[in-house]
Amino acid sequence: MKYSTNDQAQGKYHKVKGRVKEIAGIVSLNPVLEGEGKDEKRAGKIQEKIGEIEKVVGK
Repeated sequence: MKYSTNDQAQGKYHKVKGRVKEIAGIVSLNPVLEGEGKDEKRAGKIQEKIGEIEKVVGK
């Protein structure tokens, strides 16, 4: 698997995982878990964008 495809797949995985954590934090009234979810979701978005850039550059 190319690095760009791998980064995109992992980024999507982290976005979903972060969203689940965020929702779990909201439902359980746990602001720490909600914050972790938001952070992981952001990191996933960044990783996904890096994969897109690598794909365009041809890496």
